[in-house]
Amino acid sequence: MSKVKVGIIGCGYIAGVHAGILANDERVELSAVYDIVSECANRTARSHAATVASSPEEVIDACDAIYITAPNTQHVGLAVAAAEANKHVFCEKPLALKVADAELVMEKAKSSKGIFQVGHNRRFAPVYATLKEKLTETKPHSAHIKMNRGELLKPVWTGDPKVTGGFLFETTIHMFDMVRFLFGEVESLLAIGSTHEYPEVDDFSVLLKFRSGVHATLASSADASWLFPFERVEVFCHHVTFVTREMETLVCSTNIEGHFSEQSMQQLPREEKWGYLQEDRAFIDAIVNEGPPLVTAHDGLMSVKLVEAVYASVGHGISVRFD
Repeated sequence: MSKVKVGIIGCGYIAGVHAGILANDERVELSAVYDIVSECANRTARSHAATVASSPEEVIDACDAIYITAPNTQHVGLAVAAAEANKHVFCEKPLALKVADAELVMEKAKSSKGIFQVGHNRRFAPVYATLKEKLTETKPHSAHIKMNRGELLKPVWTGDPKVTGGFLFETTIHMFDMVRFLFGEVESLLAIGSTHEYPEVDDFSVLLKFRSGVHATLASSADASWLFPFERVEVFCHHVTFVTREMETLVCSTNIEGHFSEQSMQQLPREEKWGYLQEDRAFIDAIVNEGPPLVTAHDGLMSVKLVEAVYASVGHGISVRFD
């Protein structure tokens, strides 16, 4: 069987992570890369014996599968072009910065002959995959989710909404995808936000109600300084509590005496611990086996809907319901 020729558009940090994983997959040939900064493209190409393309269009034309790892504001145009060319597409989150654009990409993905997967890596992280399994056995009642970016100073582009689309689209969108993954569809949400250090709303408190009956709070701050674990999920069930500490550990308390057990994933390589290895493998599996992607364009759309709803709730002081 011939190898899947993969192209990468956007050669920043996350592109390097994916390229390193794909280079170790014998089913893949990393063929072409492009970045508006030629030094970045050259570095990635040298590391993985790929060709530097002169444009995104050249990457799309030359390859079977396209990784879109460019800045958030460029995802829609690149995703549409690759899907219309019937290429397999791995689009990093967010799928888009507006619901209408995400719906457009989803429709293009549906009509394309290629596989379309969105880069919500947390679903594949062993901590969250294990928690998901446990919640099929133990019904959750409520939850608290926290993700603090810590600061928007490094790298400097994370503090520029013209690049990210807004703080929630850059990092916290992972947790909006995660709450759907763990608890199902959101019925309604109410959000309060405030602005402190950055030229955008940088502190959020969100109350979520799910169709399953679960209710949850989600807090996310961009100006609170780093304190680890910066990402934490607490799930409350009948005499059972589950707590995640980033992608490192899952703590389970299943009794009324306060005794608990802890599963540690700290020994795993970072690419596996954070789910990057598994999501890339799943994407190539779907291509080779002609199967469905595990994180669909619809999943990408729904996370964009939740983020957009939070901004609307903060801006207008309203509760947002979902049909």
